[in-house]
Amino acid sequence: MSQPAKSVKKSATSEWVETIVVVVEALLIAIVLRSFLYQPFSIPTASMQQTLMIGDYFVANKFVWGYGKHSFSLGRYGNFTALDFELPISNRIMGRDPNRGDIAVFRPVPQDVEYIKRIVGLPGDTIQVTEGRLYINGTIVPREELGKAQDTDSEGQTREVTVYRETFPEGTSHIIQEISDNAGLDNTSEYVVPAGHYFMMGDNRDRSADSRVLSQVGYVPAVNLIAKAEARFFSIKDNLPPWQLWQWPANVRWDRMFQGVDSNVPYDTTPAP
Repeated sequence: MSQPAKSVKKSATSEWVETIVVVVEALLIAIVLRSFLYQPFSIPTASMQQTLMIGDYFVANKFVWGYGKHSFSLGRYGNFTALDFELPISNRIMGRDPNRGDIAVFRPVPQDVEYIKRIVGLPGDTIQVTEGRLYINGTIVPREELGKAQDTDSEGQTREVTVYRETFPEGTSHIIQEISDNAGLDNTSEYVVPAGHYFMMGDNRDRSADSRVLSQVGYVPAVNLIAKAEARFFSIKDNLPPWQLWQWPANVRWDRMFQGVDSNVPYDTTPAP
C-alpha cells in the first residue's frame, strides 16, 4: 500500500526539478540573446527627439557591427550595473562598418554610461556646424522644413522647435529639430574625424551633448560601439514605469510601438506655452 505514495512523492519532486531546469534554461537563453544578439534600451533624455522620445523603449542589434570593448554589458539600473566588463581588445571583432545615419548605442571616452546618437561623421570626414546647418566635407547637408512643434525635456521644460527633414549625401533622411540656428552648438570649428572613430550628433540638435562637445563625448572609437538601434517596441509619456499598467490608457503612445526607429510618426504641433 505504501508504493503508490512513494511514486507520487517521486513524481512531485521530479516536476519541481524539471520546472527549475526550465526556468534556468530560459534565463540562460535570455542572457545569451541579450549579451550577443539583441538588447533592449530605454530613452531617459530629450537628445534624440522626435526620433526617440523620452519614454521610448527600443531593441538594438548587437552583432551587426561585431563586438567591441563594452558589448557584453547587460545594462545599468540606477547606480547598479548588472554585468559590465571591458574586453581587452583594440578593434571590433566581426561585423560590418556602420553607415552614416545609423543610430548607435555607445560609450564615450572615458565615461561608463551608454549614450545614443546618430552617426553623422565617418572616419576621415570633416564636420562643421555653421548657423545651425550641418556641413560634411565642406558641403551643406540639405534640410526641408516640416513645421513647428513643441519639445519637452527630461526636466519638464517645454520649448517651441522647428522640425526639419535632413538628407545625408548617401540619400538617407531623418527628422531633426532645432530651437534656433544660433544656440550654443550651432556654430563650431571644423572637426576632422580620426581613423577608426565616428562623429555623433543628436537629432534634437539644441538639446544634445554629442561629439561637438569634445570634453564630454568627442570622437567615438569604433571599439566603443555597443549596438545599432533598430525598432521601438514600447513608448509611454513622462517616462512612467511600464509596469504601472493603470497608466497605460492615458499615457502609452500606441502610434510609436513596433516600428523602426526612423519610422515617421506624427509630431506634436501644439504651440509651446
